[in-house]
Amino acid sequence: MIKPELKIKLEFISGLKGIVINEIKQFPNLNIIKIEESFIHLDFIQDISLLKDLRSVLRAFVIIESYNYNPPYIANHKSIIGNMVSLITKEDNSFKNFKIICAGSDSLIIQNIADYIQNTYGLIEDEDADLKIHIIKQGGIWEVGAQISPKPLSVRSYKVRDMEGSMNPTIAYAVNSLCDLENIDSYLNIFSGSATLLIEAGQCYKNIKQLIGFDNNKEALSLSIKNIRKAGLIKAIKVKEADIFDKPSFGMFDVITADLPFGMLVSKFEDLEALYKNFIEYSRKSLKEKGILVVYTVKSDMLKKIIKQSEFKIINSLELELITSSKAFIYPSIFVCKLK
Repeated sequence: MIKPELKIKLEFISGLKGIVINEIKQFPNLNIIKIEESFIHLDFIQDISLLKDLRSVLRAFVIIESYNYNPPYIANHKSIIGNMVSLITKEDNSFKNFKIICAGSDSLIIQNIADYIQNTYGLIEDEDADLKIHIIKQGGIWEVGAQISPKPLSVRSYKVRDMEGSMNPTIAYAVNSLCDLENIDSYLNIFSGSATLLIEAGQCYKNIKQLIGFDNNKEALSLSIKNIRKAGLIKAIKVKEADIFDKPSFGMFDVITADLPFGMLVSKFEDLEALYKNFIEYSRKSLKEKGILVVYTVKSDMLKKIIKQSEFKIINSLELELITSSKAFIYPSIFVCKLK
């Protein structure tokens, strides 16, 4: 019988498949072997730290697959998990605790595996764990795996704290990747919030000479300045307090991006359609003739209707599927627009 080999498994937001594939292609050592709706499998690489540079990926795992690797088999062949734990903890010694994610996780068999990990590697079993190990069945095949980092790859070090409704950094990376930022000088982020779009642009595209954002939320602006400073971009990024209905003047831009507010982020007295129409009109007046407007929104149908009635045309769009902290699904879209 052929012994199964270690592989890499990457998890990403459904709808960003093309963005993730394009980023992976920038790394010559990464070889794709299977593509799914929200996962990509790669050939194993010894230097798993390289995976931490991927900005479009939520999580990365080392995995091994076999029809035989059910929990009783793993309990009798603990080195399968042991080799994986050794590899990951050798690369990153910050792991302090672990948990095993598996159906029947409170069974004696799983506890036997947990005792082995605790006794062999000095890790403490904890529900809120650094090292997440899973034993799951996928289409008749058992998958044993472990996340390579204590936090998801989508958690950025520049984030002082998360603000409710803030954009997932992997989506911000995706939005920016659709803007042709390698060849521009000026970038405006409307409704800049905690500055995720601006920071992702500033960290990935050093050529941009002018990075400006504005928002009318004082709390968001205060947090954005802290994030920008922590990212080391305080001299590169400028954020201003301004309301789009006041039509602030910051000049003309090659690229405009926005994560449009909705739901709890909008006052109950505010007309969302009027806000979006004003945004599109402001963008038209602030975008250079051959510029690009890229918008992320949960209110896709409303925005699409407004764009069709404007001087913009949609040249590309992505439909995403996200699960919220309350375990509900939302279906936002990214629209790439140019002037007609």
